[in-house]
Amino acid sequence: MMVIVLGIMVAVLDGTIVNLALPGIARELQATASHSIWVVNAYQIATLVMLLPLATLGDIVGYRRIYMAGMLLFTVSSLGAAFAHSLNALIAARAVQGLGAAGIMSVNAALVRLIYPKAQLGRGMAINSVVVATSAVAGPSVAAAILSVASWPWLFACNVPLGILVLALAVRSLPANAAPPVAGTRFSLVDVVLNILMFSLIFLGADQLGVRDASGQGGSPVAWGLLLAGIAVGFVFLQRQRKLALPLFPVDLLRIPVFALSMGTSVAAFAAQMLSYIALPFLLLDSYGRSHLEAGLLITAWPLAIVVMAPVAGRLIGRYPDGLLGGIGLALLAGGLALLAALPAHPANADIVWRMALCGLGFGLFQSPNNHTIVTAPPAHRSGAASGMLGTARLTGQTVGAVILAAVFSVWSPLDGKGPVIALVLASCCAGLAAVCSTLRLRATAPTAPQRHA
Repeated sequence: MMVIVLGIMVAVLDGTIVNLALPGIARELQATASHSIWVVNAYQIATLVMLLPLATLGDIVGYRRIYMAGMLLFTVSSLGAAFAHSLNALIAARAVQGLGAAGIMSVNAALVRLIYPKAQLGRGMAINSVVVATSAVAGPSVAAAILSVASWPWLFACNVPLGILVLALAVRSLPANAAPPVAGTRFSLVDVVLNILMFSLIFLGADQLGVRDASGQGGSPVAWGLLLAGIAVGFVFLQRQRKLALPLFPVDLLRIPVFALSMGTSVAAFAAQMLSYIALPFLLLDSYGRSHLEAGLLITAWPLAIVVMAPVAGRLIGRYPDGLLGGIGLALLAGGLALLAALPAHPANADIVWRMALCGLGFGLFQSPNNHTIVTAPPAHRSGAASGMLGTARLTGQTVGAVILAAVFSVWSPLDGKGPVIALVLASCCAGLAAVCSTLRLRATAPTAPQRHA
């Protein structure tokens, strides 16, 4: 678990650690701000498009091999990023780094399932959830600490000794797959290309809508064209996958009701998280007049509450149904978001903090039980595919949230307070939808019990 924790920490952390350094990188490498954004985008796209292919490959050649290959690639490319002397070289290194991160993230949950006995798996998933949640929001703080004593290349150079340590521990400790791959499992390059095209086009469209047009100017025709092209490729891709016994995009797992509902729960919950995470800074800075430091400290109450709740949720797994725990947690999240949207014109810091904490407690109660169901509902030989779907659901939900936010900010300005409040109301609705999906699992669990223990 030390290997799993360190690996997932650096993979998730590197998704946001560069944000604070982007202006300095652009100046030093003589690049435009719009071009420098690709230092972040290259990493995120490479990770997203390769999660499912590498998860499928893990079912075939072993999760341990994919994890170690991913960590090796991540470490070497981090060294390349540290020595990059042009923006194009840095972007290329970051894309390779994202590919390595996909190797780490695609099979980490499958490895947790191999490491823990069934009765203690909830604790393992809780540890995983805490690391993902805290790493996702710790990037700017870690970057600030490093940049206060060193230049931006050290953001990447720090990964090298850590990567070597993780590889040394992994060789000695990571378990091999419990069983050989099932007959009929294959790795099709055509499917990989279609998967890459589908997610890349959708990500690029959502990125242009949710990031570049967040000033209230509305989405461009190019952005919507990319989204529609991604949906069209996805339709062809999924039609092809339906004909396969063991598809790369696990449509077979989506036929398991409890798994499909868990995926819907995850996508809706992370859409709510993305909507609120982007809307809250606008609300705190522009509407309530808080400084950047004050806003950052107020928002920190959310991830801190996740850290507190996740171990508790891990201990409750097995005692109570995952659908019930997730439903309660998401109801708390929906309530917290609604209360944030209903804040008065001049709220006290304490009024903001307890609402943020309520959101974090709800999210922490939902995440570990939901991940537990996603990993354990499929048969053991499809653990890799289920593990890949964990990261895919998170990134898909965040993309959906970005698209919704772009639509909101194209109609209501984010600067006058109205846009962020409407975004929080919609985030509360997404969390409520996720709560409904989670609760419906209480009826769907019983028929799929034989599959869960296959």
